[in-house]
Amino acid sequence: MTTHSAEGIRWDLTDLFSSYDDPRIEVTLNDCHHRAEAFARRFRGTINIPGGPPPEHLLHGLTELEEIEESMSRVANYSSLLYAADSLRAEYQDLEQRVEQRVTGARNLLLFFELEWLELNDEVAERLIHHLTLKPYSHYLKNLRRFRPHRLSESEEKVVNEKDNTGRNAFGRLFSEITSSLTFSLEQEGKVKELTLSEMQALLHQPDRQLRKTAWETLFEGLSRHGQVLTFIYDTLIQDHLTMDRLRHYPNPMIERHLSNEIDAEAVSRMMEVTEANYGIAHDYFRLKASLLRLPRIALYDQYAPVGRELTPFNFAQAQQVILDAFGAFTPVFRDIANEFFAKRWIDAEIRKGKRGGAFCASPSPQLHPYILCNYTDNLRDVMTVAHELGHGLHGTLSRKQSFLNFDTPLTTAETASVFGEMLVFDYLVERQSDPQVRVALIAGKIEDAFATVFRQNVLTRFEQIVFSKRQAGRLTPQAIGHLWINANEKYYGDAVEMLEGYSWGWSYIPHFIHTRFYCYSYVFGELLVLSLYRMYREQGKDFVPRYLALLEAGGSDSPEALLRPLGVDFHDPEFWQKGFDEIRSLVQRVEKLVEQIGQ
Repeated sequence: MTTHSAEGIRWDLTDLFSSYDDPRIEVTLNDCHHRAEAFARRFRGTINIPGGPPPEHLLHGLTELEEIEESMSRVANYSSLLYAADSLRAEYQDLEQRVEQRVTGARNLLLFFELEWLELNDEVAERLIHHLTLKPYSHYLKNLRRFRPHRLSESEEKVVNEKDNTGRNAFGRLFSEITSSLTFSLEQEGKVKELTLSEMQALLHQPDRQLRKTAWETLFEGLSRHGQVLTFIYDTLIQDHLTMDRLRHYPNPMIERHLSNEIDAEAVSRMMEVTEANYGIAHDYFRLKASLLRLPRIALYDQYAPVGRELTPFNFAQAQQVILDAFGAFTPVFRDIANEFFAKRWIDAEIRKGKRGGAFCASPSPQLHPYILCNYTDNLRDVMTVAHELGHGLHGTLSRKQSFLNFDTPLTTAETASVFGEMLVFDYLVERQSDPQVRVALIAGKIEDAFATVFRQNVLTRFEQIVFSKRQAGRLTPQAIGHLWINANEKYYGDAVEMLEGYSWGWSYIPHFIHTRFYCYSYVFGELLVLSLYRMYREQGKDFVPRYLALLEAGGSDSPEALLRPLGVDFHDPEFWQKGFDEIRSLVQRVEKLVEQIGQ
């Protein structure tokens, strides 16, 4: 039975603006435009000068730039949060598009500042980067220089920004509006119900195998009806990406993401290779699960079927209490911050048509608290999702000690606090259960979450690599993309899971492919990193807490490599990645031992 305990749990966005027609939105946009014009009059031609600008002058420019960007971020986040909460409402669609255009106009006025900084020769730039006056912005300035070979002229960059609003950004909005409006007709308890994408995915966790199978078939049959449009959107965005790579002289489609993530291609390649070398862990678990479900082999729609005795339904109030208790056991700091999200309505958890699927946490700026969106369907997996997003919220809150240009993290470390939050809740629940059947359910759920975060995201990244490679030879058809998707997944599932024909549409609803290409490997990085850090926590106890808090407070003020060094992390070492898989294997072994004890 589907329950909706999160009904009415909607966020309060009034800390940003009062409503979509709040006059302050227009006032803020006008102010940002005027300040950007004044900024250009004051600083244009004063950065790229012989010998470089005086450090104090560059500092004044950076602080003024931050203030303008912070104001724009407030408006841009407000419009995107409204749009995510209901992408079908015309007023929100209009606001999102209008703000996007106005912000682009203001940023085009500011664009010269970054480009002039990049035009300085390396010797001058290096001297300024290490000047004491500019120390708070040292990493920001240094990191910008990594993009130097790939920037276009100012006029070209302006054209790209303007065209993106009717190009890649517009196709992204179209994808969001299609997927958020999808409903699927399914008979449940003698009644035909219209269910959202999130509700359909939740049914794949139900104990009734026939219901799972029907939901699975209905889901992908429904997606196939929109297949031509979803394919066209994806194919167009891939080609747009490849075109910009050519114009910006990126040697392959992943390099821009690597630069943004502040990680090198070799480290990512090693991580992915180690991941694939451990697919056998998944095969072993899937075979164990088949025996628990009394099946010769599980099908795709069985991979999230409950085993043991689940703690269901798990209503939103229960989730809140468990998360606060688990966070508080780690440090009162975590509990106090998380409690604000619940108490002050910074979370939108209700299921409704028009709302974006999945979950995310948005951190507008250091002057504002983060906001969380999720789709809560009263199962344990969703408890972990809320814990995950609250981890992001903790990170965004603690890093508010940084300035605007330094507080946001690259994707590689963005998942650190979120996955850690999941681990805290998982351990809290397991430790308080004496029933071995409940323990089996909890640990199995955690294993499957780890697989989804590590193995599946690795598959998604490999799929993207293959799709981008194939697109260079010509337009992609639905059949071609579906074939590539199945091939990428077969390596993960092996002969332990029955693949099904309808799954060729499994790629079509994944927002990362549309909005943040090559995002997915950062999940692999984050999960394996946290498994290693969490082992340190278990070994070191409370001594670990201050160093971990310091990592989160640092935000994006230094490179991931530098920030993780004090914790003993070397992500170029394959053995480091293997430690994470050793932890996952130990979870599988825990289930095996429990099953032996129960006598199943």
